[in-house]
Amino acid sequence: MCEFCVQHGEGKKWYLEAKNYAEDLLSDARRRRFISDFFKRPEHLAEESAQLDSLRRLPAFVQRAIKGAVTRRMKKQHFGQVVPLEDVEEIFGFVNSITRVPCICRHVSLGREARYCYGISLGTGTGFADAVGDLDSSFLAGPDTSAFEQLSREDARNAFVEHEKEGLCHTVWTFVTPFIGGICNCDRADCMAMKATVTHDAKVMFRAEYVASANPDLCTGCRSCMRVCQFGALGYSVANKKVSVDQTACYGCGICRSACRHAALSLMPRAEVSAVATLW
Repeated sequence: MCEFCVQHGEGKKWYLEAKNYAEDLLSDARRRRFISDFFKRPEHLAEESAQLDSLRRLPAFVQRAIKGAVTRRMKKQHFGQVVPLEDVEEIFGFVNSITRVPCICRHVSLGREARYCYGISLGTGTGFADAVGDLDSSFLAGPDTSAFEQLSREDARNAFVEHEKEGLCHTVWTFVTPFIGGICNCDRADCMAMKATVTHDAKVMFRAEYVASANPDLCTGCRSCMRVCQFGALGYSVANKKVSVDQTACYGCGICRSACRHAALSLMPRAEVSAVATLW
């Protein structure tokens, strides 16, 4: 189990604990202020990304120290963890409100609205959307909260299946830990957190409780899975005409499975693979 399961899940998957989505956490004034400020000023993501780019000019030991400080801060404030579709569906099973909202990362990287983020809440109202209801029109598509869409569990699940087909990686996100306020669908091109983690090695997004495995007897070597892997964890043997998984690079998102027509790829618990059991 990851450190978050120990700290916030009593040894169980922490993001499947309803208490971490509780309305009393969302009602905390400090947390609501953090959420509102986070979405009110999306340009801070671009600034932080530029700062990480500038670190390359510094000595390696200085880079490590700064990146370590970034990770420690984000663990307390706003970090993500990769989750497969099965766990997303389980989360949808106990939350009462699912709200599709514009993705702040796409707003910054693309300069336009793209609705890949989902606010989730145990409350019966708009929950997370209420906490950011005073966003200005530079971020929202319309006035007030018109950019927020309330979805049923079935509609939300269908949307996530489509996101998988697009090759997007599902991630849960805290807003002042341990409160989980949203699930996003990320890719390396547009997600600031994935760039920080994978490109700059400043961890703000952590690996799933799982790791992928390939069955060579079922693999036909079509390489469709390689086109959707956001982490470069899949390799292809020209001699064997088979795909293999570099489990040390795998984040356990399971998106590769959606691209495989022969069920050659599966997820297994990270704890059962000794080489990566402590790699997060």
